Amino acid sequence: MSTLVVVGVQWGDEGKGKIVHLLGKQADTVVRYQGGNNAGHTVIFDGKHFVLHLVPSGILEPGKKCLIGNGVVVDPEALEEEVKFLEKRKIRVKGRLFVSDAAHVILSYHRYMDCLHEDRAGVGKIGTTRRGIGPAYSDKVGRIGIRIADYLNPEGFLPLLESNLREKAPLLRRFGSLKEIRHGILKRYNGLRRFLEPFVVNGPQFIFKAIEENDKVLFESAQGTMLDVDFGTYPFVTSSNPVAGGVCIGSGLAPTRIDDVLGVLKAYTTRVGEGPFPTELKDALGETLRQRGMEFGATTGRPRRCGWFDAVAVRHAVRINGSSWLALTKLDVLEGVHPLKIAVAYRVGKKVLREFPSDRQYQAEAQPIYESMPGFQGSIRGMTRYSQLPVNARRYVKRLEELVGAKMAMVSLGRSREETIIMDSKFPWKP
Repeated sequence: MSTLVVVGVQWGDEGKGKIVHLLGKQADTVVRYQGGNNAGHTVIFDGKHFVLHLVPSGILEPGKKCLIGNGVVVDPEALEEEVKFLEKRKIRVKGRLFVSDAAHVILSYHRYMDCLHEDRAGVGKIGTTRRGIGPAYSDKVGRIGIRIADYLNPEGFLPLLESNLREKAPLLRRFGSLKEIRHGILKRYNGLRRFLEPFVVNGPQFIFKAIEENDKVLFESAQGTMLDVDFGTYPFVTSSNPVAGGVCIGSGLAPTRIDDVLGVLKAYTTRVGEGPFPTELKDALGETLRQRGMEFGATTGRPRRCGWFDAVAVRHAVRINGSSWLALTKLDVLEGVHPLKIAVAYRVGKKVLREFPSDRQYQAEAQPIYESMPGFQGSIRGMTRYSQLPVNARRYVKRLEELVGAKMAMVSLGRSREETIIMDSKFPWKP
């Protein structure tokens, strides 16, 4: 038995989908443990382009089992659409994809509430995807949520639906009458219930059985540590815990069963949506990184904000996750950029901060203190050995290791899984 958690250690979009797909060859089971269809994992498989939102990336590898854990909020309509997309592209899903019966469902009124929150006058926007993720988690914490097990049982579901609609009625008026909203949900209910039923399992029992059978289990997060509701740039965060500790809450895995944590990070930094971003580049270089790196949201298509590597934020994330290993992506995007800058501390007024602050005002006002390194020339795409990389590229990688306090297990130089250099032979899940 071996377990590995793959987690983003920046603001998401680090390339976790590719890494999970790369390592998924060795896994028997791949588990998604938080978030919803606000996530977007882009994977190139057999020359085809796949964007997955709910289904774990491991589904693309034949024969692997995949679980959507109880920590995920599931939009039944979105899941049905994604399953149809995969089957249309000849990816077998039935008998391989499973959904925890304790996962909470997203219904249309959650999406309406999300739009309402984002459009509130006089309140700063978070920059959500408006997919209903936050409101579904709010209902969960408020103990009025509807779980998959409830959704499958009409006798339980219908009273819960009525109760939720009545409670939210004053806020939902701008989206139509309760009768119209109820009708919209119930119109597709029976079909979606029949669609979901074959996939549903007891999540913790599913994982316990996999471990008892000595399966290799890979846990896949969405978003990134700096978007974690507890440890990120609050309130500009997601509504769940993408950190490695979220695995236990979001899947039912016992804490003592986590063997290794792999942190995924870009060679520079990006974030989508609003919120503090100390190293953001609002100039031509930022636009160059966006275009070269194809930095547009896989879920929304929104352009990502781009900036220099932030070692303060990543060191914070590495410690929280206990990431003993790292996977560096998109090093090739920095070809020909000179000099390369790394934020090693922040300045706030007269203070120098070497650790990431929780104070939202400090986060907003932080000015990066940079260390500069010479850039590297020439194309590095297609290189398969670390020794082939230019000297300055290798120096940059090693300096990132030193600053964030973890070892590089691999370096990615492209979007397909073949474009990856394995750095350390001791990494237990090396492809």
